[in-house]
Amino acid sequence: MDNKDEEGGVLDPEAPEEGPSAPPSGLLDTVSGYEGTPSEGVGEDKIYPPPSDRVPKPENDRNASVPHVRLPTVSEDTARSALLEYVGSKWTYRSKPAKELVFRDLTPFTTYRYRLETFTESRGTAWAFEPYTNQLVDGPQYGVPPPPWDVVVEVPPMYTDSCQKVRVPHTSFVKMCHRCHGKGRVRCNQCHGWGKTRCTFCFGSGRKSGKHCTFCHGSGRRRCSRCSGRGTKTCDICKGHRNLMHFIQLIVTWKNQIYEHVPDQCPGFPVKLFEKVNGEKFFVDESALVYPIVGFPEKEICDASKRGNDEHMARFSRSMHILQQRQTIELIPLTQAFYEYKEQEYNYFVYGIENKVHAPKYPSSCCIL
Repeated sequence: MDNKDEEGGVLDPEAPEEGPSAPPSGLLDTVSGYEGTPSEGVGEDKIYPPPSDRVPKPENDRNASVPHVRLPTVSEDTARSALLEYVGSKWTYRSKPAKELVFRDLTPFTTYRYRLETFTESRGTAWAFEPYTNQLVDGPQYGVPPPPWDVVVEVPPMYTDSCQKVRVPHTSFVKMCHRCHGKGRVRCNQCHGWGKTRCTFCFGSGRKSGKHCTFCHGSGRRRCSRCSGRGTKTCDICKGHRNLMHFIQLIVTWKNQIYEHVPDQCPGFPVKLFEKVNGEKFFVDESALVYPIVGFPEKEICDASKRGNDEHMARFSRSMHILQQRQTIELIPLTQAFYEYKEQEYNYFVYGIENKVHAPKYPSSCCIL
């Protein structure tokens, strides 16, 4: 059979076409305790719920009590300074009204933010592989693979999202590369193994502006840039080593699950703005499990605590390992400032310990025509 094309390219009949990027079904061995583990990047990882001894058991009728706190106040000087800073960030606003306004009243509001943090750990597995370069193959001959929750990993700082991938001991074995069928090289998919591609300057005609194309010397074909004219390229899966070492990879995910609630008690102020500011934490309760708050004067906070605890236990206690919980109550400063300017009445809000301002109506602004 003639392996030359009309432009002089040479096809290597021994170079295989690229196989699948993931190992085909049936190639991987079965590992006891890890049946059903998918190939890496193919479908979702297989998730393993924690053993019963790691499932938290809440005590009945337990609760947490909270101390009383003083309502924070904002002075006129602080309210004016906050408004001047806000106006300075708005290039269409003038500072004169903020400097000359006359305060009529400063009304503080009691605003609490309840937050429940549940730090969870989940474990899943997937098959992974790497080029085999004569490294140690830790297979079943060295022992029985440990269950997913017995594999030792280093836990990150509490309430910090993190992910760690760990090789499960005694699950490794070597197989011929499924991509190149053990050849180490595959046929180039740009030139289809011929080593040459159509010239992009003359579009394969060999002529440009009525003359021989100077880029392909009139042949209409150029050396393939992807394989440098060889017609084949190094297998990108085994990196030319022909064999792969497969192993089960444990994927451990730590996540800080958060439940938050801020009662909406001040008409005219968007509760969503509280997400961008901080308050003063006067209550912090942290333990392996926390319990609903009772006896707090703001009943909506007690209800939010009960709702958040029930929700987190229902969502996470069976499918994940709850490592720690923390619940906090913040007192977020919120003051509505009423003032007068040029015999007109206005108001704005000062909120958060950062003294941010929400002023939907301001006496004057520049108008660019």
